[in-house]
Amino acid sequence: MLDALDHALRRGAHRPAVLGTTRTGAVRTKATCGDLAGLADRYAAALHARGLERGATLGVAVRPGPRALAVLLAAHRLGLRGAVLDPGAGPDVLRARLALARPALVLADATAQAAAGWARPLAQRAGLALPGLAELGPVATVGPRLPGCAPALDTGAPTRGLPRPVDEDGDAVVVFTSGTTARPRAVVHTRSSLAAGMATVAGLVRPAPGRPVLGGTFFVLVPSLTNGAPVALPARTPRVLARQLRRLAPQATYLTPPQLRAALAEDAPFTGRVWTGSAPASAGLLTRVKDAGADEAWGVYALTELFPAAAVEQADKAAFTGDGDLAGAPLPGVTATTTPAGELLLTGPAARHRYLGEDPDPWVATGDRARLDNGRIVLEGRTKDMVLRGAENIYPGLYEPALHVPGVELALLVGVPADDGDERLVAVVQPHRGADRARLHAALAGPLRRMGTARPDAVLLADIPLSGRSRKPDRAATARLAAAWLRAGGGAR
Repeated sequence: MLDALDHALRRGAHRPAVLGTTRTGAVRTKATCGDLAGLADRYAAALHARGLERGATLGVAVRPGPRALAVLLAAHRLGLRGAVLDPGAGPDVLRARLALARPALVLADATAQAAAGWARPLAQRAGLALPGLAELGPVATVGPRLPGCAPALDTGAPTRGLPRPVDEDGDAVVVFTSGTTARPRAVVHTRSSLAAGMATVAGLVRPAPGRPVLGGTFFVLVPSLTNGAPVALPARTPRVLARQLRRLAPQATYLTPPQLRAALAEDAPFTGRVWTGSAPASAGLLTRVKDAGADEAWGVYALTELFPAAAVEQADKAAFTGDGDLAGAPLPGVTATTTPAGELLLTGPAARHRYLGEDPDPWVATGDRARLDNGRIVLEGRTKDMVLRGAENIYPGLYEPALHVPGVELALLVGVPADDGDERLVAVVQPHRGADRARLHAALAGPLRRMGTARPDAVLLADIPLSGRSRKPDRAATARLAAAWLRAGGGAR
C-alpha cells in the first residue's frame, strides 16, 4: 500500500494531504500531496547519499506528521528497516532499545533532541526524554534545527540517481513494546504484514476521496491518503479538538478512548464513522459517541503484533449480555483460537513476522484470556491480571464491563494484598464529571450483586490513573491507590 500511496501523492500533487487546526478549530493545510512526495524523495536521496542500503536499520524519533510519514516513505523506497523510537520512554530504556536495534542512523526532530540538551526541563514536562546524542550514535536532524541539535540531514542530494524502489518483501518496521531495560522486546513487521494490516484498515474504514478523516496514526494516514482522503491531525487540547470536530465534520474519526472522553466532556459533535482502540472502550462510551452525532461507533481490538484483529459496532456491543468484553468477530484473514488455559491466539497475513532477535512464529500470543462466542471474540481480562482470593481465581475482565453503568467513566477490579496473605478485591470506579454519587452507588448495586462470588470487598469512587502514550488505565497504579485507601480506613461504599 505504500507503493500505492506514492502513486496517489504524485497523481494529486495539489490536493491537501495533512491538515492541522488553529486554536479556533479552523482548518489549515500542513502539507499537500506534492509536498509529501517531494519530501520523501529528498529524504530518500539524503539517506542513499549517506550510504544506507537495503536492510539497514534507520532509527526514527520524529513526532507524527508530514515529516514522519515522509521518512517512512523514504525508508520503504530504499528497503530500509525503520525502528520507531519513543522519546517518552526514558534514557535507560532508549539506550537498551538502541543497543538491540543497532540503527545505522537516527533521524530525530528538534523536539525529541531538546530532551537531551538545553530544553531538558521543558521536555520533561512534555513527557520527552532522550539520552545524550553522543550515546545515540550517528544522528541527523529533520525539520527546523535548533541550537544543540545534531547536524541537519542534507536534503540537497540529487534525486535522479536514486535506485529503483525495492519491491520485494523484507523487514519494514521495528516497534518496541514491553520488555525491560535489560531485555527490551520489539515487534518486527515485514513489508507484506504491514501492507496486509493497512489493507484491512482500508476495507474497514472505507475512506471516500476528498472528504477529511481525523486521526494521527500511521494506520490512519496511509490508507486514507491512498484513497484520496486528506487527514487532519487531532488537536492536542480537548477544547480545540471539539472545535476542530465541529468545523471539520470528518467522514471518519480515529481517537483513543481518553481522547473521546475528553472531547465529549467539551460537548464535541461527531459525524460519520468513529473508531477507537488502543485501550478498552465500553459500550457506554460508544453509545455516548453515537448520541453526539456519529452514524457508527466502533471499538477496535488490535495489538502491535497484529493490527487490526477484530472490531465491534456500538449496537452489537450494547446488545451483548454475557460476561466479558465483546471485541467482535475476527476481521478478514484473521484466525483466532484459544489455548487450554484460555489465552487468545491470533494469526493472519497482518501478524508480525517475529520479535527482534527471536525466531519467526505465525501465532501471536495476546496475553488476553478470551472465549469464542459464535465466532466472536469475548475478552475475559489479561492472563497476568488474575486475582486470587481465597481459593478462587478471579479474572477482572469478565466483570469490569458490567460496572460501566450510566455515570461511570472507567472501572477496574484490582487485587490488594491483605495481612493474612490473601487478596482483597476492590472495584475502583471513576464517575463522569458531575455525576451524582448516590445515584451511581444505586446503579452499581445490581451489577455488584450479579457478580456472585467475584463481588468486590470494597468499592472506591476515584479517578483511575492512566499511563503510556495511549493513556491506558494503569492497573498497577490503581491497585496502589486502592491499597492506600484501604490502609487509610476505606471500606465498602
